[in-house]
Amino acid sequence: MRFRRITLSLFLTIAFASQAFAQSRAECGSMPSRILNRPVRYCALLPPSFDSSAPRAGKEENARRFPILYYLHGRGDNEQSLVNTGAWSLIEELRRQGKIGEFVIVTPQGGTGFYVNSADGKVRYSDFFLQEFMPFIERKYRIQQSRNARGIDGMSMGGYGALRFAFARPDLFGSVSAHSAALMAGPPKALNAAIRAGEPQALMLASVFGNPIDPAHWEENSPFALVKDKSAAIRKLHIYFDCGDRDDFGFDRGATALDELLTKQKIAHEFHLYPGGHDIAYFLDHIAASIEFQSQRFGASR
Repeated sequence: MRFRRITLSLFLTIAFASQAFAQSRAECGSMPSRILNRPVRYCALLPPSFDSSAPRAGKEENARRFPILYYLHGRGDNEQSLVNTGAWSLIEELRRQGKIGEFVIVTPQGGTGFYVNSADGKVRYSDFFLQEFMPFIERKYRIQQSRNARGIDGMSMGGYGALRFAFARPDLFGSVSAHSAALMAGPPKALNAAIRAGEPQALMLASVFGNPIDPAHWEENSPFALVKDKSAAIRKLHIYFDCGDRDDFGFDRGATALDELLTKQKIAHEFHLYPGGHDIAYFLDHIAASIEFQSQRFGASR
């Protein structure tokens, strides 16, 4: 998804101030990655009391720690996604209305690689995220060290990534949500032909999953395969996802298939097929649902 960009400088402070409502802020920066051999940008959306609850000298052990929601952006977007699209303003309004509590939201730069290790092993994004990014963020931002205080969310390609991370590592995440996730129940028969024809979308998939598509790598990262392989562990997760019924890429079919599979496996979940396509308007119409869902799972204070 290609969302309209706005200028956002590093370490931007976004103030939603009123006499009755405390300020929140967005802090953007980068971290070095040994695994990816490059710096990776990120933005952290910090709740109103994050700064006021910072530890004083000699009192670090009593400092307040917060739940965390990792948000994975869609293809063509970047770590500034929630700010650029206006979603952060919607999230702040939910907080102002007392519909959500206080937790940290962090969005990493994800590129176009579906948040997995590439089939050729050259780009190990999944390893980076789990082994470097999460530990870095959770040290820096006073995060609660509990799976029940850790959720993951995403849109489109990011929705795929969120579901895959949560289904692969239910020991790390207590909740997962996704909008218009890029779900395909199996490699489309026409995909390799589309790769040979040089179609841009197919070539993007080929750069991640192999050219031709590597069936073993595809299955290893498939949310559908993970549900079948790890159903007992996945039952511990709180799961929410939705999709537009006229999704431009046909991901509504994948979402419906995942709903059917989870039901067959007796895995509790919440699924909605809403009117709409695969665009920013749909995302903004429904982002509040996943944010409230995650806040309820965290039990975040209001």
